[in-house]
Amino acid sequence: MIHSRRTRAGRPGPGEDPIHTLRFGVNYTPRHGWFHSWHDFDPARARADLDAIAALGLDHIRVFHLWPLLQPNRTLIRRTAVDDLTHLVDLAGEAGLDVMVDGVQGHLSSFDFYPEWTRSWHHRNVFTDPEAIEAQATLLRTLGRALAGRPHLIGLQLGNELNNLVEHNPVTADEVDHYLDTLLAAARDGLGDGGLVTHSAYDAAWYGDDHPFTPEASARKGDLTTVHPWVFSGDCARRYGPRSPQVQHLAEYGTELAKAYATDPARPVWVQETGAPEPHIPATDAADFARATVRNAAGCAGLWGVTWWCSHDVDRSLSDFPELEYTLGLFDSSGRPKPIAKALAETIAELRRAPENAPPRDIALLLDCESGTRSVSGPGGAFFESWMRLRTEGVRPAVVLADRALDAEHLAARGIREVVRPT
Repeated sequence: MIHSRRTRAGRPGPGEDPIHTLRFGVNYTPRHGWFHSWHDFDPARARADLDAIAALGLDHIRVFHLWPLLQPNRTLIRRTAVDDLTHLVDLAGEAGLDVMVDGVQGHLSSFDFYPEWTRSWHHRNVFTDPEAIEAQATLLRTLGRALAGRPHLIGLQLGNELNNLVEHNPVTADEVDHYLDTLLAAARDGLGDGGLVTHSAYDAAWYGDDHPFTPEASARKGDLTTVHPWVFSGDCARRYGPRSPQVQHLAEYGTELAKAYATDPARPVWVQETGAPEPHIPATDAADFARATVRNAAGCAGLWGVTWWCSHDVDRSLSDFPELEYTLGLFDSSGRPKPIAKALAETIAELRRAPENAPPRDIALLLDCESGTRSVSGPGGAFFESWMRLRTEGVRPAVVLADRALDAEHLAARGIREVVRPT
C-alpha cells in the first residue's frame, strides 16, 4: 500500500510508520566530476544537483563516498572527508530529501576503489583479514556516529555491492557471514537506533551458483532486504527483448524472489538499484521501461521503495567507463532532465495520488535451490521462465522455497493459499 499523506520531501507524515510508506528516490551521481568530485567537494554544485532531484518529486537519495579518501591508512579516518559527507547529507535535508549513506566504496560503476593499505606490498583480503575487517568496522562506526540524530537520515549501508570485490578477495559463504555480521554490528553501534542498517549485493547473490554472497545473507541480515535487479544480468534484455514482460516485470520478480528467502514474512524489500542501460534498453524505450518497472514493483506487498540508478549521466570527458554508464542518468551531463526523468516523475505522482490496491499474491511458485543451482531463478533459468509465464497469463505469483512449501504457518503468514510447481 502507498500512503498519500506525506511531508515536502515525501517522508512519512506524523503518525505514519516509515517502514510501510513506499519511497521513491535516486542514487546520486554528482554531475561535475562524478565521484571524483569528493577530492574537492563543492557544496554549491551539490546543492544545485540536489535541488534538481527534489524538483522531480523524489523523496530520497543514496550517497557514496570513496573508501580511499575516507580511510587512506588502516588506522586513519580523515575528519575532513567525513565532514564533507555530513555536509552533503545536510544539504540534501535542506532540499527536502532523505538520505541513505553507503559506507565502504568499494565498487562503483565498474571501478573498484581500494585504499593502498589493502593493495600491492600491503595486500589484505578485505573480507577475511581480521585487521582489514576491523578497520572497515571502525569506519562504519565512525560514520554512524557522525550521521546519527539527523531526522532526514534513512540509515547506513555497509557499502555498494561489496560482492563485486570477490574476484580479487576470495572468500567462503561462512566467511561472508562473519564479515557481514561484524560490519552490521559496527554500523548499528555507531548509528544507534535512529535509522536502518543494511547491506547490498549485485545479482550474483541471487542467480550465481556457488557465489559466496548468498540469498539467505541478503534476505536475513540487516534491517531489510535490498535488491539490484539489472536488465543486463543474465542478458535479460537481450535474451527477451527490451519491451518484453521479462524485462518490465524484472524488479517485481526480484522483490518476490527476495521475499521467499526471508525468515520474517513481514521483512521489507527495497529495489535499491534499477535503471535503463543502453543499448540493453534503447533510449526510445527508456520512459516506458521506467513506468512499467515502477508500477509493477509497486504491486508488491512489503516493498520499501524504488531508488533509480542514477541521477546524472557520466560526462564523456571522463574516460574508460563501460558505454552504458554514460547514459544511465535522469539528467544529462549538462543538467537537463531527460524524457525518462519526466516519465518517472509522472508515474510517481500518479501512484501517490491513486495508490494501487493490488490483490494478494495467494498463489506461489515453488523454488527448489537445495542442490545449489541458484541459476534456475535467473534469466534463462527454468524457474524464472515459469514465473514469467504465469505473470503474463495474469497470475501474480509469489515465490516459496521448497523447504517451506508444506509449512502451513509460513504460508498463512504470507497469504499463500496454493503452491504450484514450475512447468
